[in-house]
Amino acid sequence: MAYTDDRGQPSSHHEPHLSGRSGWLRAAVMGANDGILSTASLIMGVAAGAADHVTILLAGIAGMVAGALSMAAGEYVSVSSQADVERADVEREKAELVANPKGELDELAAIYRARGLSPALARQVAEELTEVDALGAHLRDEIGLTDLSPPQPVQAAVVSALTFAAGAAVPLAVGGFAPLDTLQLWVAGATLVALAGLGALGAQAGGAPRWRAAARVTVWGVLAMAATSAIGALVGQAL
Repeated sequence: MAYTDDRGQPSSHHEPHLSGRSGWLRAAVMGANDGILSTASLIMGVAAGAADHVTILLAGIAGMVAGALSMAAGEYVSVSSQADVERADVEREKAELVANPKGELDELAAIYRARGLSPALARQVAEELTEVDALGAHLRDEIGLTDLSPPQPVQAAVVSALTFAAGAAVPLAVGGFAPLDTLQLWVAGATLVALAGLGALGAQAGGAPRWRAAARVTVWGVLAMAATSAIGALVGQAL
């Protein structure tokens, strides 16, 4: 995007913003986090029930495939629903601008007054923006829709599936080679390192504090693995 100053001349001032990454970054972080944590929890739960390596690997691979497909389907349906709602809002606003342009102009001016502009300036801004792009002004300022991060169902589905599988590969690989008597410790350690790294990496990509994100996902990882290990041990003893 080109930036100009108040005289219409090119401006060197540019502040990089990272919000445009939110769509794919959310899907990537959620997919990888879910892949690491759910597969590790599954492996530790099965291992706690005194299973052998073959059973552990089979459960882990089945969980990885099923989880990746489930994440893809869930993301696609979710983001598609969001896109449907936004399209419906756009069509509704188009119809309102045709049916009642004066009322829509008054509504836009009222929005700017509520944001702190004087009545005269709010009216002027509303009129000038309406002349340039009435629909864009209403979508942005009345509804809150922008083209910063439009819904992309296919992208979200593919990113979620791939990152889930990549995340699941970490505890799966460790579980496949670690000795059975210390398997849970190895998987837990690798999982916590992977979760902390993922949290820090996702925070860095989004411009957020890394240590806070790493601590957040690590704490939840510990709780999830502890719960599944306890359940697996109880079920193993019962059987």
